[in-house]
Amino acid sequence: MNTISKHTHIYILVALSIAFFSCENTVEEEIPAVVVGDVCSTDISFTTNIKPIIDSNCISCHGGNQAPDLRTFEGINSNAARVRTQVVSRRMPLGGSLTNEEIELIRCWIDNGALNN
Repeated sequence: MNTISKHTHIYILVALSIAFFSCENTVEEEIPAVVVGDVCSTDISFTTNIKPIIDSNCISCHGGNQAPDLRTFEGINSNAARVRTQVVSRRMPLGGSLTNEEIELIRCWIDNGALNN
């Protein structure tokens, strides 16, 4: 009986630990916008602002080995909505993190039409 009670306590402790840590990792923080008034800046450049962020944080996984392939403008542009969702929700990049400014640059660039500029 003592062994069963001991195992029950361990099970409860493990379950509570998993619940606590899974909740901690899904907390979303408020991200300040990179905006001018109520509109994203239109000065965001794919070549200057967005491509370096993607190359530094995404290409190790999404460089042809795993879909979507984000090596080119075409790959990023055709997956823009997916990229936006994953980055803004902080589900991507796995094993890394973007600054609030990088997230807002990507969000604004996509919201402004994801131009090849």
